Amino acid sequence: MISISAHSSARYPTSPAITPSSEEINLERQPTEDRSLVLIDCRALTRECLSRSLAGQGSLREVAAYSSLEDWRENTDLHLPPAAILLHIGANKVTDAEVSAEIREVVSEFKSIPVVILADLDDLTQVFTALDCGVKGYIPASVGVEICVEAIKLALAGGVFVPVSSVLAMQDAFLSAKPKRSAIADLFTPRQADVAEALRRGKANKVIAYELNLRESTVKVHIRNIMRKLKATNRTEVAYKMKDILPFETASA
Repeated sequence: MISISAHSSARYPTSPAITPSSEEINLERQPTEDRSLVLIDCRALTRECLSRSLAGQGSLREVAAYSSLEDWRENTDLHLPPAAILLHIGANKVTDAEVSAEIREVVSEFKSIPVVILADLDDLTQVFTALDCGVKGYIPASVGVEICVEAIKLALAGGVFVPVSSVLAMQDAFLSAKPKRSAIADLFTPRQADVAEALRRGKANKVIAYELNLRESTVKVHIRNIMRKLKATNRTEVAYKMKDILPFETASA
């Protein structure tokens, strides 16, 4: 039978000496039936509701719900070793430096134990930033409990969960970029397009010549033609105008 351990203690460690590190906690891999899901949510109502909902599903024997990782660390001896960490950040943005730094710290501390984010926001930038922090899943609050459980299972199996809304948004972004590619093809020859893209990325003439297997003098000719077509006076202006032509690629580069 799956048990629930929900706590809302406001106690915090007063010094590092009384806070066990991840090395002091038994984090060795075991079957999920012998481990727990650690739920961290500072809001008591959502924490208790979510812990009870998750406890009724999945193979984990225990859901240890706490208001903070500090509270959980103080009570690790009361629970099974963690199989995964579910971190509820609410309306906080992963793109905020402080939030992303905290997530990276948690991921680094628990190493082989997957960290999954639960958040109110589900836009593409938040998801990608979270994945860049090393999390193994980003669950928007708009999904149901069953999807949440499956996302945790996927993380435990070594996968990474991304909401379908983000996949569709990424698909739309790629599709919207296609007409831009057509505009490039109409404006430049294939080789000029390659050189223009290299300029957009800030590469020097020697590097462009090496990568495209061209003479440096030939690269300079292409650059002059590109500047003429874009009505640019220098390579910096070319790079700037190329960013306007290919905004999506610039954002993802």
